[in-house]
Amino acid sequence: MAVRAVRGAVQLQRDEAGHMDEQVGALLTAVLERNGLTADDLISIWFTATADLHSDFPAAAARKLGIVDVPLICAQELDIEGAMPRVVRVLAHIESDLPRAEIAHVYLGAAAALRKDIAQ
Repeated sequence: MAVRAVRGAVQLQRDEAGHMDEQVGALLTAVLERNGLTADDLISIWFTATADLHSDFPAAAARKLGIVDVPLICAQELDIEGAMPRVVRVLAHIESDLPRAEIAHVYLGAAAALRKDIAQ
């Protein structure tokens, strides 16, 4: 079993805790489903949020999904002029037999524009 990394992002429509839970939950669910993973396959997850998001920690959505024994950390994304607003990004370290080239990186909605080269 290899250690792999899977990326993802979602753009929120508004800065509200319930909306963040919903959108980040959908992102994490898609990452798991598209890669044939369960919570037991997760090693750790890094979340970043753009500076305009203040309503909640993105990691709270993972806990609400039942991901309770996986190390999680949140950080602020670089505040770059002209960057897409209200974005939560995910970098999950996983155990998987998938070759690196077959990992499905997940960019939902408008966030797909961030990485057209790997968004699926």
